[in-house]
Amino acid sequence: MQTDFCKKGIELRLGVNETVDLIENAPFCELGAMAFAKKRELHSDKITTFIVDRNINYTNICFVDCKFCAFCRHVNDDEAYILSFEEISKKIDELLEIGGTQILFQGGVHPKLKIDYYENLVDFIHKKYPQITIHGFSAIEIDYIAKVSHISAIEVLKRLQNKGLYSIPGAGAEILSDRVRDIIAPKKCSSGRWLEIHALAHSIGMKTTATQMFGTVETTREIVEHWEKIRDLQDKTGGFRAFILWSFQSEHTKLIKEHPEISKQSSNRYLRLVAAARLFLDNFKNIQSSWVTQGSYIGQLALKFGANDLGSTMMEENVVKAAGANFRMSQNEMVTLIKEIDEIPAKRNTNYDILEIYK
Repeated sequence: MQTDFCKKGIELRLGVNETVDLIENAPFCELGAMAFAKKRELHSDKITTFIVDRNINYTNICFVDCKFCAFCRHVNDDEAYILSFEEISKKIDELLEIGGTQILFQGGVHPKLKIDYYENLVDFIHKKYPQITIHGFSAIEIDYIAKVSHISAIEVLKRLQNKGLYSIPGAGAEILSDRVRDIIAPKKCSSGRWLEIHALAHSIGMKTTATQMFGTVETTREIVEHWEKIRDLQDKTGGFRAFILWSFQSEHTKLIKEHPEISKQSSNRYLRLVAAARLFLDNFKNIQSSWVTQGSYIGQLALKFGANDLGSTMMEENVVKAAGANFRMSQNEMVTLIKEIDEIPAKRNTNYDILEIYK
């Protein structure tokens, strides 16, 4: 059945049932070919992009205690920290030295930091480094800042935008299924609230990204239903710049101890999901390859399965690293990987504007 389906291609928008069927039953190479053809429709110039940025985790103090996280600490833990403005400046200075343009700025959900702290922080960075784009604070952080500050989420977004916050990342989505969230992160806001905060950001002209972490206790259907929710929101707002998919990294996490039946996700599974996402998310122009969790060569292969962006050079990454993933890649390595598959490498900014093409 799927072979015939793959041969005739997709003429209408995919539904949940047929997408689940594609993921579970479509011949691997045919699914990849379909996704690559869809990518070519959207990116006929053969350009594959990447960005030079740095993840700055301003604090690792978090009360949410997600069971899949090995990064967070509590207030009184020996390893708990809040970075000083001076420490943050040093990190940004180092980023500028290698031609970076963006900081991905997020931390744990600190139980005591209120809106004034975040306004001062964003204001300090934006005024000192106006050339740096601040892509920061997950919907989970925005939600909690609003609660602890006794203001609305839209006020948090507007106040931070006024200080220089440019966009927010998709972190905290995990799987947009409340059944799954109740198991892996019961203190986190609901899937509906995550979507609401992104919709609020879009309503004030703030673009965001959509993400998904798979490989815990979710079903294939719940993965696709997550895509349906972000596709529906994208239909309404057009506010998502990109979709990023990555696999659960289990080392040092509470979740793997409580659910030892969870198995490491295969490269086949990852590539199937990337390809199916490219086909299902027909209103998302950009899909990012997650080489940080998959390694550089599977990250490269994902470009043949529908991804058009290699993401960040990740000058610094702490959250996934704490859970056992230690892959690293330089600009030169990214350029080489892209050229090897007969694509044209290009450095981009947060908006996916091309800054430099490497012929």
